[in-house]
Amino acid sequence: MKFDTPATTNPIDQGKVIGHPTSRIEGPLKTTGQAPYAYEHHNVAPNQAYGVVVGSAIAKGRIASMNLEAAQSAPGVIAIVTAANAGKLGQGKYNTAKLLGGPEIQHYHQAVALVIADTFEQARAAAERVDVTYTSTDGTFDLANSRESAVEAKEQMADTLHGDFETAFAAAPVQLDATYTTPDQAHAMMEPMASMAAWNGDRLTLWTSNQMIDWSVTDLATTLGIPKKNVRLISPYIGGGFGGKLFIRADAVLAALGARMAGRPVKVALARPLIFNNCTHRPATIQRIRIGAASDGKITAMAHEGWSGDLPGGKVELAAQPSKLLYAGENRRVTMRLSTLDLPEGNAMRAPGETPGMMALEIAMDEMAEKLKLDPIEFRIINDTQVDPVKPDRPFSQRHLIECLRTGADRFGWNQRHAQPATQRDGRWLIGMGVAVAFRNNLLVKSGARVRLNDQGIVTVETDMTDIGTGSYTIIAQTAAEMLGVSLDNVVVRLGDSSFPVSAGSGGQFGGNCSTAGVYAACVKLREAVAQRLGVNADEAEFVGGEVRAGGKSMPLRNAAQSGEIVAEDSIEFGELSKKYQQSTFGAHFVEVAVDSATGETRVRRMLSVCAAGRILNPTSARSQVIGAMTMGVGAALMEDLVVDKRLGFFVNHDLAGYEVPVHADIPHQEVIFLDETDPVSSPMKAKGVGELGICGVSAAIANAVYNATGIRVREYPITLDKMLDQLPPMI
Repeated sequence: MKFDTPATTNPIDQGKVIGHPTSRIEGPLKTTGQAPYAYEHHNVAPNQAYGVVVGSAIAKGRIASMNLEAAQSAPGVIAIVTAANAGKLGQGKYNTAKLLGGPEIQHYHQAVALVIADTFEQARAAAERVDVTYTSTDGTFDLANSRESAVEAKEQMADTLHGDFETAFAAAPVQLDATYTTPDQAHAMMEPMASMAAWNGDRLTLWTSNQMIDWSVTDLATTLGIPKKNVRLISPYIGGGFGGKLFIRADAVLAALGARMAGRPVKVALARPLIFNNCTHRPATIQRIRIGAASDGKITAMAHEGWSGDLPGGKVELAAQPSKLLYAGENRRVTMRLSTLDLPEGNAMRAPGETPGMMALEIAMDEMAEKLKLDPIEFRIINDTQVDPVKPDRPFSQRHLIECLRTGADRFGWNQRHAQPATQRDGRWLIGMGVAVAFRNNLLVKSGARVRLNDQGIVTVETDMTDIGTGSYTIIAQTAAEMLGVSLDNVVVRLGDSSFPVSAGSGGQFGGNCSTAGVYAACVKLREAVAQRLGVNADEAEFVGGEVRAGGKSMPLRNAAQSGEIVAEDSIEFGELSKKYQQSTFGAHFVEVAVDSATGETRVRRMLSVCAAGRILNPTSARSQVIGAMTMGVGAALMEDLVVDKRLGFFVNHDLAGYEVPVHADIPHQEVIFLDETDPVSSPMKAKGVGELGICGVSAAIANAVYNATGIRVREYPITLDKMLDQLPPMI
């Protein structure tokens, strides 16, 4: 189905199932332990062996020698995979780092061997006996020191130079010029990277934890040098990903290589330190923001320059990207520069670009509002725009940012905020409020599905879409139920298998909108097939309550399949609408914090997010996504920091003991408001993504609240107490 005109009335608009709060249909399986995750596929292949990965002990250099004798003679050892015996390996499209290192080493904990044994304990013990000698070479591990050598990452996006920024900034009566930094961050998902591989002749089946099935099948086939049709990837349940599982990693490749060498199925799970240093992470950024404004608050000049680092051939973090679109202003400069670093691979993490970019931009907006003596909300409203600032003939399809700000201010009690910092106290605690805008572009990706109807009236949906805890099973079931007029109990959803039609996958917050639109397209075809079987006009047919009604007659839906199952398959393809309209999602975050006036300890007291993201397909799971994103925003603001050893080139705190993430005690009551909107330009579902919108701007709202509480402006995340102790106002 080609979607190239705005959606008008369609079956989804009935709203009998779609848009209603609905518990996850796979919830009982997960809560009772019946939903198998990647490492838990115990019965799908007999005689499973276990693999343990050996990671490089250096960050850059070469393997001088590798002695495997002691490991090979250890009890239970079946085989050891290394670059020397693995055969020629290709380089996948979506991975910068090689997933099996040797003899050259690209980064610390790059996989250099896989030890396979009858039991996990045997494999782990033997892996410790692999004796590797390295020759180290000097690496570059410090973004700040490599900033001057950074280059433009032209393959991702060109610089945006609009108008005459330098002249306009120099002429602006009110100016801001500030630099902000965000640290390296880890996905820290609950489920580790894990895979189990089994070969049947020249065909490989891989049970794994992966967000993007088709991407990974392609990369795995390329890496192993086998036809794509010979690879089947299965990933029905995923214990969190946040972008860390968009791509295949060492566990998948080494499980496949190990199973081939051992001649039996092999399962591999990466230990937590390997996940932090072997896999991808959100790279650190340096961001310089300059804003010039007239005395009435209108922005006349804006520059947002960002720097990040990655391995050779890697990609820049698009942190400056939000400044292309978010606020009005005729003169702007948006640039992003990439430094070559020899740290583990930097890549996508929840809302890549916008998350670190909004962490800086939304502090800068507050700082500018203070210079102008304007309320931070009013300053943002003054500079709202309904068109792309660089392409004024290209309007936003929907932009209800002002409504988000006004609604949130009213609900949160913004009028109770003390404009003068460090003037509100509760005993020893300094109290402050902060606000920040949320912004994330609405991405559109082709997505397909197959729908079946049997003679019992059961509708089965098959698509390689994944569910990373986001509720994909449920919104897909709701879509099919709405389109075919059946209850959720009569819908079966099968996901995460590369033998199913290719979907959008879970990433970029495009999964929910695009995958359900693909199911919509397949259901339209099934409705047509059902109408033909029943001898009625498809355009006139209504699918309601398990029946098909047309021409004054009513027939059970299941009757259409009495002569055999009906199968329909289609995909949604998005036409030119994205060129005619700028499609984005918007929101506003409000936070109240308390800062201990003696220690600088920060506690978040209240949080509110107001989101404008098209039709909300399932308010229950959407709220869950937003509060999860808000929680990640707290972590990014106050604690998360992958500390780089700049001598040896690795992340020091590479486990969940040393890398701090929020726990329940850190998070107060969180409130989420969804504006009642639909966006007919986005898709037939009239929905957009929301799971990543919820994190964008949260950290800045916290930073702004800390400033309002203390008068201390911290521009280097995370906002830890050591950055405030010597500046705290005196205790009363």
